[in-house]
Amino acid sequence: MKKMNRFIVLFVVISQIFFSCQSGNKADTSTCETYIPDDIELYQNIVAMDSVFFMAYNTCDLIKQAEIYADDIEFYHDKGGLMTSKQDILGGTENNICGKVTRELVKGSIEVYPINNFGAIEMGMHLFHNNQEPDAVPHASKFIIMWKNENESWLITKVVSLH
Repeated sequence: MKKMNRFIVLFVVISQIFFSCQSGNKADTSTCETYIPDDIELYQNIVAMDSVFFMAYNTCDLIKQAEIYADDIEFYHDKGGLMTSKQDILGGTENNICGKVTRELVKGSIEVYPINNFGAIEMGMHLFHNNQEPDAVPHASKFIIMWKNENESWLITKVVSLH
């Protein structure tokens, strides 16, 4: 039953990101609404946590990343598949990202939605720069992060990374 609940949550979240204005025709925004956070304090907290996490990602601070990832992390990557081992995710970051790739948030792309009695869902777009190929042109990709507020600390419980 737990796996079915995971599937339903991910289906709803992925459907939201694919059918949102971000995936529509950017030249025609007449049917798109400007995003306004339901809870500005929550929005600011999640944007700050995004910044903290990805500063650690860009500087290869694996200790900080480990503090922010929940022990039961689920990382869904459209190309790499599902990873559920925190240590494997950190090892993959160390081997494949550190010193090689940096992440840049697409300014103004973050949307945050509260999840009652849990935390929040963050959706947005970002670019990954290949530091070993400085002339390579990055393209924007979508992401979803589920944040759990546990004992006044924010933890990443699920990530959906779409390229």
